[in-house]
Amino acid sequence: MTKLKLGPLADDRPVKLTVELPAAVHRDLIAYAAALAAETGGDAVAPEKLVAPMLSRFMASDRGFVRGRRGAKD
Repeated sequence: MTKLKLGPLADDRPVKLTVELPAAVHRDLIAYAAALAAETGGDAVAPEKLVAPMLSRFMASDRGFVRGRRGAKD
Protein backbone atom coordinates (compact mmCIF):
# COMPACT_ATOMS: atom_id res chain seq x y z
CA MET A 1 0.00 0.00 0.00
CA THR A 2 1.18 3.53 -0.77
CA LYS A 3 2.21 5.62 2.24
CA LEU A 4 -0.47 8.18 3.09
CA LYS A 5 0.41 11.86 3.43
CA LEU A 6 -1.17 12.17 6.88
CA GLY A 7 0.33 10.51 9.90
CA PRO A 8 -1.15 10.13 13.37
CA LEU A 9 -3.42 13.03 14.26
CA ALA A 10 -2.45 15.45 17.02
CA ASP A 11 -4.95 16.04 19.79
CA ASP A 12 -5.50 19.79 19.57
CA ARG A 13 -8.18 22.14 20.85
CA PRO A 14 -10.60 22.63 17.96
CA VAL A 15 -12.43 25.66 16.64
CA LYS A 16 -15.96 24.90 15.46
CA LEU A 17 -16.45 25.32 11.70
CA THR A 18 -19.48 24.10 9.77
CA VAL A 19 -19.12 23.17 6.11
CA GLU A 20 -21.15 21.26 3.56
CA LEU A 21 -19.35 18.62 1.54
CA PRO A 22 -20.47 16.64 -1.47
CA ALA A 23 -21.47 13.08 -0.54
CA ALA A 24 -18.58 11.70 -2.60
CA VAL A 25 -16.05 13.72 -0.58
CA HIS A 26 -17.60 12.48 2.66
CA ARG A 27 -17.36 8.87 1.45
CA ASP A 28 -13.73 9.46 0.50
CA LEU A 29 -13.01 10.90 3.97
CA ILE A 30 -14.49 7.77 5.56
CA ALA A 31 -12.36 5.57 3.27
CA TYR A 32 -9.26 7.66 4.04
CA ALA A 33 -9.90 7.32 7.78
CA ALA A 34 -10.08 3.54 7.38
CA ALA A 35 -6.88 3.47 5.32
CA LEU A 36 -5.10 5.68 7.86
CA ALA A 37 -6.21 3.40 10.70
CA ALA A 38 -4.93 0.36 8.81
CA GLU A 39 -1.59 2.05 8.11
CA THR A 40 -1.02 3.38 11.64
CA GLY A 41 -2.52 0.40 13.47
CA GLY A 42 -4.96 2.65 15.32
CA ASP A 43 -8.70 3.08 15.35
CA ALA A 44 -10.46 4.81 12.48
CA VAL A 45 -11.10 8.46 13.32
CA ALA A 46 -14.24 10.37 12.46
CA PRO A 47 -14.06 11.98 9.00
CA GLU A 48 -14.36 15.49 10.47
CA LYS A 49 -11.09 14.92 12.36
CA LEU A 50 -9.27 14.54 9.03
CA VAL A 51 -10.30 17.86 7.53
CA ALA A 52 -8.01 20.13 9.60
CA PRO A 53 -4.80 18.09 9.13
CA MET A 54 -5.55 17.70 5.41
CA LEU A 55 -6.12 21.44 4.96
CA SER A 56 -3.03 22.24 7.00
CA ARG A 57 -0.89 19.88 4.93
CA PHE A 58 -2.34 21.25 1.70
CA MET A 59 -1.64 24.88 2.67
CA ALA A 60 1.88 24.05 3.87
CA SER A 61 2.64 22.43 0.52
CA ASP A 62 1.22 25.32 -1.56
CA ARG A 63 4.34 27.28 -2.49
CA GLY A 64 2.42 30.35 -3.62
CA PHE A 65 0.53 30.51 -0.34
CA VAL A 66 3.69 30.02 1.73
CA ARG A 67 5.52 32.70 -0.27
CA GLY A 68 2.59 35.08 0.12
CA ARG A 69 2.46 34.57 3.87
CA ARG A 70 6.20 35.08 4.17
CA GLY A 71 5.92 38.29 2.13
CA ALA A 72 3.05 39.55 4.29
CA LYS A 73 5.13 39.10 7.45
CA ASP A 74 8.03 41.20 6.15
